[in-house]
Amino acid sequence: MTLAEKSFILKSMEKKRRQYWIPVVTGLIQRADEVLLGLRPQGHNLAGFWEFPGGKMEPKETPQEALKRELHEELGITADIGPVCLTATHDYGDTGILLLFFKVSYWQGEPKTVHHTELKWTRVDDLHKETLPEANKKSLPQLLKILKS
Repeated sequence: MTLAEKSFILKSMEKKRRQYWIPVVTGLIQRADEVLLGLRPQGHNLAGFWEFPGGKMEPKETPQEALKRELHEELGITADIGPVCLTATHDYGDTGILLLFFKVSYWQGEPKTVHHTELKWTRVDDLHKETLPEANKKSLPQLLKILKS
């Protein structure tokens, strides 16, 4: 048996792992020409990156319920969540994320740094200057269209 044949057999015998997908809900919280970003805290995945607030869906939650919960937990606000305005995916190897973006135009309460290290309002036209996670950077052209509409 040749080395190439042995290699082919070994690769065929390897257990193939199925990619695991995580649904993530994200709020585009906007006031005039600014959007809210939160700085990911140290000790968390993607620490030091600025993100649109949101998080992972819990079992049996609708995406809107999940985002409403996440915004309350992360920012201390109660928000009205409309329909999804953009979906995107990002691959992290064995794990992928399915991003569901929602535009949030109305909320009660002043956003606070409950989860994030810092919060800031960033001009929509300046989002390309921010240190965003790769999953958000990939979607930035579509997000800019949504935020400017």
